[in-house]
This record gives sequence, C-alpha cells and structure tokens, in this order.
Amino acid sequence: MIGEFEYLIIAASAGLGANAYGAAIRAEIESTTGRRCSIGALYTTIERLETKGLLKTWMGETTPERGGRAKRMVQITPEGLQEAKSFYSAVVQVSRGASWVADQNRSVL
Repeated sequence: MIGEFEYLIIAASAGLGANAYGAAIRAEIESTTGRRCSIGALYTTIERLETKGLLKTWMGETTPERGGRAKRMVQITPEGLQEAKSFYSAVVQVSRGASWVADQNRSVL
C-alpha cells in the first residue's frame, strides 16, 4: 500500500492532468493541505513512485517563463490509479466509525 504523501502526489497529479509537473504538484499539495512540501521530498517520492511503476515522468519542452528550463512532467499509470483508489478506499473504510464522520452524517440528516 502507498503512503499518505505518495497518495497526495498521485491525487494532485490526477487533478492537474496534462499540467502535472513538479512545481504545480507541489503548489497543489501545499494549497490543499496547508502544509509545506519540500521540493527534495517531492522529487524523491516521485522517483520512488516511478520505480514502483505508479507514475511515469519525462522532460517536457523548455519554456521562456522558466528561464529556458524544461518541466518534469508526471502521468499516473493504471497501476498508480489502482493504488490510489485502494488507499482512498482504506481511509474511507477505517474512518467509518470515527466520531467526526458520524457527526458529519448526523448534520446532513
């Protein structure tokens, strides 16, 4: 099973689609979680996910706004999608009995 940070990277990549690259993934994780995400931890984890076959990366085109540097693009593999779904399902299942879930369900009724 993947870990929380791996899940966040896969989920952010899925949300960004064709615009998924390191800096954009980092910004998405930071804005969503309110937690800092070091670029070193991000790229180390992206490499680990690629080694596991859960992500695929390649160097994109160079861009003037990045000073002529290329973006490292990220795409989820079918295996990565399945791992993310499994992680999400496990979190939902284990959370079912948690008080904040029960309280949330009561407020909807």
